[in-house]
Amino acid sequence: MQVADFLQPENVIVDLVAPSKLRVLQIVSEKAAAALGIDETLILQALQSREKLGSTGIGEGIAIPHTRIPGITKPFSLLARLSKSVEFESIDDVPVDLVFVLLLPVNSADHLNTLACSARQLRAPDILRKLRQAKGAPQLFAAITAEAPAMAR
Repeated sequence: MQVADFLQPENVIVDLVAPSKLRVLQIVSEKAAAALGIDETLILQALQSREKLGSTGIGEGIAIPHTRIPGITKPFSLLARLSKSVEFESIDDVPVDLVFVLLLPVNSADHLNTLACSARQLRAPDILRKLRQAKGAPQLFAAITAEAPAMAR
């Protein structure tokens, strides 16, 4: 499984301006809803419910808000690099500047594989550096969909 299997170039946002975690979730819900043709309130409520279970801030300035959404038939993702980091209650208390939204079908059997694939890409130091240095959406997309180097064991 590759990130390019569920992230399209048009779903990459560079320098998203949002003053808070809630506003980030509102904006990405709106953009995802427009791309999927479904109600943005449904997405926002699902993402907020997931955040109530525990922050999806995985550390190092990265958050992977994820949830299951009724009515979609395949995984959908959206990548946003924020113009300014926001507090996200991350596990390391570092504010978030990269948000990778992952929406999954209700009956998805690949939930954990899709989430693991996303996290693996975002945790690779070289990819992370390229994401933060990218000048525009095409470079951001290229960075996140690049093959992650093998992790040392």
